[in-house]
Amino acid sequence: MKENDNYTRELLTFDLIKANLYGMFSIIPILIIYLIPYYFIWQDSINKKNLKDLLIYYKDNGYLNPFLVGFIVLIALTIGIILHELIHGITWAKYTKDGFKSIRFGVLWKFLTPYCHCKEPLLVKHYIIGGIMPAIVLGLFPALLSFITGNVFLLIFGIFFTMAGFGDFMIIFMLLKENKNSLVLDHPSEVGCYIYREHEV
Repeated sequence: MKENDNYTRELLTFDLIKANLYGMFSIIPILIIYLIPYYFIWQDSINKKNLKDLLIYYKDNGYLNPFLVGFIVLIALTIGIILHELIHGITWAKYTKDGFKSIRFGVLWKFLTPYCHCKEPLLVKHYIIGGIMPAIVLGLFPALLSFITGNVFLLIFGIFFTMAGFGDFMIIFMLLKENKNSLVLDHPSEVGCYIYREHEV
């Protein structure tokens, strides 16, 4: 979609390296939001035995197998990262004319960052829904489930994938001031998007 007589186009973007740095600092408020309620709910169960149970596997002599745990963590993070982008795509596809044909997946190898790109312009409100959905499904829901079950692994998973959505949060924050019926075109190679504002009559 290009600028025409009915719309004006503006690029909204920010540096990926800065976004990743901001994402690292976001761990402080995220930890406060998630750890405080978890602690007050499960403080009586936070003990040495339960922390050992979190480590999943022990050798016969009682020592942790670091290779197996590292492998499990790597697999869980890899699956989570793939799901993060897939959730973007599935959600955005629901609002496009061509469905999943308008969704493209790839990796920015320079930054080792996977991405999901929607080739069709979306309404701001629909773009925001697709942008925030991975953080809800992979971040908020596991954390809430950890409050119910006491499972520390779910809590850590939720914290990590809430942080993973920080770049999405930054774009969403930029779009909150926009008219929800304006159009947004996802940028194919940068953290950001084009906003198309319709001229007022």
